[in-house]
Amino acid sequence: MAEKILNGGEYLIAETPCEDVFTPEDFTDEQRQMGETTEQFIAGEIVPHIEEIDKQNFDIVVNGMKKCGELGLLMMDAPEEYGGLELDKASTMLVSEKISFGGSFSVAYSAHTGIGTLPLVYYGTPAQKDKYLGKIISGEWCAAYCLTEPGSGSDALGAQATAVLSEDGKHYILNGTKQFITNGGFAQLYTIFAKIDKQHFTAFLVEKSFPGLIVGPEEKKLGIKGSSTTQIILDNCKVPVENLLGEKGKGHKIAFNVLNIGRFKLGAGVTGASKMAFAEGVKYANERKQFNTPISQFGAISQKIADLTAHIFASESLVYRLAGLLDEKIATIEKGIDNYYDEYLKGIEEYASECGIAKVFCSEVLAKTVDEVLQIHGGYGFVADYPAERFYRDERINRIFEGTNEINRLLIPGMILRKAMKGELPLQAKAMKAFESLMTPSFEELDESILFAKEKALITNLKTLFLILSGAGVQKFMDKLANEQEILMAAADIAIQIFALESTVLRAEKNYGKVSAAKQELLQAAVKIFAFDASETAGSAARKGAFYIEEGDTLTMILSGIRRFAKYDATGLLAAKRTLAKAACEAEKYIF
Repeated sequence: MAEKILNGGEYLIAETPCEDVFTPEDFTDEQRQMGETTEQFIAGEIVPHIEEIDKQNFDIVVNGMKKCGELGLLMMDAPEEYGGLELDKASTMLVSEKISFGGSFSVAYSAHTGIGTLPLVYYGTPAQKDKYLGKIISGEWCAAYCLTEPGSGSDALGAQATAVLSEDGKHYILNGTKQFITNGGFAQLYTIFAKIDKQHFTAFLVEKSFPGLIVGPEEKKLGIKGSSTTQIILDNCKVPVENLLGEKGKGHKIAFNVLNIGRFKLGAGVTGASKMAFAEGVKYANERKQFNTPISQFGAISQKIADLTAHIFASESLVYRLAGLLDEKIATIEKGIDNYYDEYLKGIEEYASECGIAKVFCSEVLAKTVDEVLQIHGGYGFVADYPAERFYRDERINRIFEGTNEINRLLIPGMILRKAMKGELPLQAKAMKAFESLMTPSFEELDESILFAKEKALITNLKTLFLILSGAGVQKFMDKLANEQEILMAAADIAIQIFALESTVLRAEKNYGKVSAAKQELLQAAVKIFAFDASETAGSAARKGAFYIEEGDTLTMILSGIRRFAKYDATGLLAAKRTLAKAACEAEKYIF
């Protein structure tokens, strides 16, 4: 347990000792065994049938879910009193990562165990849990979540579905249409959001057998073809009053809290998918010869392999650092108290901005990975005989799932600034100090005897940049900053790179003394490669933000600060890339 658990957003103004972060190297034997069990199940039961699943043979998916139930893979978040395992977030993230190897099956699994199950776990009454939870965590029933509508996606509260109490007071009558419902075709239990009397946004537990629930046809999709995606049409659907979930008019709490969890789980899932796609790309690069030489030996290709290795390392480091933060926060809540899940969800909500970061950063690492893997395959990557084509199509949805990456980019700085305005995060004082640093030259010399000294200095400087830009934005636009989406997006990109880079450096530092000299060299290479990319990305975002906010002398001063604070000495970058690429090509897989 860390001496001090950082609150959400606090990473931007505080230093974290490397001993305080959770990393994949910290997994217990039981966690590793659970990961191996999941991987073996996917390899043995799902991967051989991926083509059939993609042809929408949903019997294989449903049977696979039942086998997951037998293995205990559906009950990790369910309370022990209802037959669940109630595992820590690091374990559930590891399983999410390994499940991702199953292509479209992983979408069905993630929807079932996440947004399909968690509303009932967190908000269900004892009677509702008694009735439904056992069926869901055993795999007897599949679950789905119905929030999106044809006219409301990111604006979830703009939903038009209605619920009216019947004259006898025994049922709510639901009407409306839900769009893009994962598991829609074969689920038996749906969490459906509707407005009671057109104003009270509320959740309901709706069985497939309830009269008036109609399942629409399967959508014809670009990717994840083996995932069931349908409309759910409510035509005077009769739902017993006891199936109202949570409180009347408080459906937004369920929707948003469950999405926070979905975001960090998606971060783990896409990290696993990145590793799988990467391994295919490296194997192909070793096999494919041009001019009698494997293409993996050409600098143009090896550079791609090195970059992807470093970015996946950053993605993995970020995800499990967040898992550790969540687990530490949850561990402070007393088990058995009446409002346990209220406090539990407050703990997760504390890190809503970090959950958004995990979703955005990791999904974009996967996007970069599958794009480069297809490119490595050349023309063969464009045909369905090679898995690179499916990876490319399946990836695209992840930047839309669980709130688009644009919405998450707006939420990340929005939530951080909101905490600052409430006095929960002393950003204002720190921003003023950061602004003063623009006018104060630094004569402090770097102590290069400190491990990762250059990268730590860069992290500190990027935090200063974030404070300068966010402070300038608040000063100019005050409470109207929320309307300046372009500025918020730029601020988000800086905040994302800071969290990713700091997570990468802390993980490498924590494990550096425990590994061989050869592995130390690989850690140094991964850190250097990612630090260079992070400095470029954050510097570009900062420049953009500066031009959006300021002009004249103030703009000139901020741009000068950006040149100073985004500067990173990446001497040895090419050697680092060649070292990392060589190791990855020899292993033919992700090496960390």
